[in-house]
Amino acid sequence: MMMQCPELYDGRTVLEQVIGNIDIGPTILHAAGLQTPDYMDGKSFLELPNQPDSPWRDYFLYVYYWEKNFPQSPTQFALRGDRFKYITYYGLWDVDELYDLTTDPGETKNLINDPAYKSVAKEMEDKLYSMLGEAGGMDIPMNQPRGNSQNKRWSEKGGREAADFPKTLVVEEPINRQAK
Repeated sequence: MMMQCPELYDGRTVLEQVIGNIDIGPTILHAAGLQTPDYMDGKSFLELPNQPDSPWRDYFLYVYYWEKNFPQSPTQFALRGDRFKYITYYGLWDVDELYDLTTDPGETKNLINDPAYKSVAKEMEDKLYSMLGEAGGMDIPMNQPRGNSQNKRWSEKGGREAADFPKTLVVEEPINRQAK
């Protein structure tokens, strides 16, 4: 994101803080001389270019809860820090992701199964659930769906069979049939 205001900032100032889209509204309100309402998440970054050492968040927590109207989108929790981003899909599609944003800003190489990053993944997971608990996000919200339900698995299979489980997520282990 770029912002320009020669009256406030020197050109080519780069911010390294973790800023999210939820910070844009409070920043615009601040620039207009208005208070951010309590119900809005985020905070103004208007002063950050001139006060880069002022307190700011170390992590950005992202939460999306599964909705019946969008059954193909699982519950997702993500934590973005200055270097790493950790994503977990809570529910059926449990394939976590870990990216090193310094070496892979395009998030093309998932490091979750790389032994060199095992401790980073665990640290990010612990931090994510800690922040989620502090924010009251461990209680899954239930809202009545709007409109008709999208029973895609039912209609696509003629109502008799469920969709196949993705083969990439199946771990087959040999079965020992000998009695012990």
